[in-house]
Amino acid sequence: MTNYEFYCPTKILFGRGMEEKVGEETAKYANKALIVYGSDRIKKSGLFATVTASLEKAGVSWWELGGVKSNPRDDLVYEGIDICRKNDITFVLGVGGGSVIDTAKAIGYGVVYDGDFMDLYLGKANPVSCLKVGAVLTIPGAGSESSNGSVITSVSEGLKRSCDTDLARPVFAVMNPELTVTVPMYHTLAGAFDAIAHAMERYFTNTTFVEFGDRMAEGVMKAMMKYMKLIKTDPTNYDYRAEIMWGCKAAQDDFIGVGREQCWESHLLQRDVGSICMDSSHGAGLAVIVPHWMRHAYKVNVPRFAQWANRVMEVEINPADLEGTALEGIDRLSKFIKEVGLPTTLRELGVSSEADIEVMAKKAFPNGDETLGGFSHLTRKDFVEILTAAF
Repeated sequence: MTNYEFYCPTKILFGRGMEEKVGEETAKYANKALIVYGSDRIKKSGLFATVTASLEKAGVSWWELGGVKSNPRDDLVYEGIDICRKNDITFVLGVGGGSVIDTAKAIGYGVVYDGDFMDLYLGKANPVSCLKVGAVLTIPGAGSESSNGSVITSVSEGLKRSCDTDLARPVFAVMNPELTVTVPMYHTLAGAFDAIAHAMERYFTNTTFVEFGDRMAEGVMKAMMKYMKLIKTDPTNYDYRAEIMWGCKAAQDDFIGVGREQCWESHLLQRDVGSICMDSSHGAGLAVIVPHWMRHAYKVNVPRFAQWANRVMEVEINPADLEGTALEGIDRLSKFIKEVGLPTTLRELGVSSEADIEVMAKKAFPNGDETLGGFSHLTRKDFVEILTAAF
C-alpha cells in the first residue's frame, strides 16, 4: 500500500424528504444562491418548488440557470459565472446529476478566477479558490456529489477535460432515492455502470497489499450489477434505488482507492468519445469501452484479472489457466451489459466512422508520444486499437 491522503468532508443528507433541508444547509454559507439544473423535469416533478421554498424560508435569495446537457459544456458555465458576478452570488447549488453538479463546480471556480475558467480545465492554470457548492442529486452515477472532480467540454476546442481539487468538493449533498424515480431507465442503468467503472479504475492496479480496498471495490461491483437487474423488474422500488444511489457515491468518493496506484484508462478512453458524441451518456460510453479495454489490458496483470473474474463474475478459478479465467470473466461482463440493455458498440453512441477514432486520438495524444492511465499506460496505438475494436 502506498502513502495516501484521504479527505471527504461532504455532509450527506440521505433519505426521504431531505431536500427540504436545502435552505437550512445553504444558509450556513451564503444568503444568495444560483440553482443550476438540466431539464424542466425538476419543475414538473415539484422538486424545484420544494428547493426554492426551502431556500426562501431560510432567507436565501435565488437565481436559476437551466439547460445543462450530458458532457456539460463551457458555454453554460460562462452564463452562470456572469449571473453570479452581476448579483454577488456566493453559493452554487447543483440540482441534478453529475453533469449538473460538474457545471456548478466549474461556475464556482470561474466566478473567483481572473481569466477564462477553461484555463483550469485545460491545464493552463491551477485553481486557488472556489465558491461553495451544494448538490441535490437526482441522477446517481458520476459521484460528483461528494467527489473533488468535475469535467467540462470546451465547445470551441472540442476538448472534454477535468479539474480535480478539493476546493470544489460540495459542502453538502442531498440524496433522496425518491428523486430518481422519474429518470429514464436507460440513464439509471448507465449511471449505475459508471459506478462499476469507478470501482474498476481503483481495482485494477499493480500496487500490492490492498486487500481491504479490493474487497470493498468487489462489493460495489457485485451490488451494482445485482440492483441493475432488480431495478428493471420494479422501477419505483425505493430500496433498490437507495442501493444504487449509495453505491454510486461509495464508488467515487475515493475511499476504496486509498493506498493504491489507480488506473483511469477506461475513463480517458471515453473522455474523447464524449467530446465528439456530446449528447451521449458517459456511463453508456463506459459500458461500450470497458470490456474492450479489459481484453487489451488483462495481460499486464493476469492474476488480478483472474481474481476479479472469480470474486465479481463468479468464474471458478483455474490455477492452471488464469488467463482463461480472466477472459471468461470479461465475456460474462459483456453478456451482462447486453442483457441489461446498455450499448455495446461506439456506433450506438453516435461515432459514425473509424475516422472519428483518429480525431479522438489526436485530441488524447497532442504530442503523439504521451501515455494515458496508471495500469497499462496506454499509448496512442493502444488507444486506437481499443476504440477500433469497440466500433
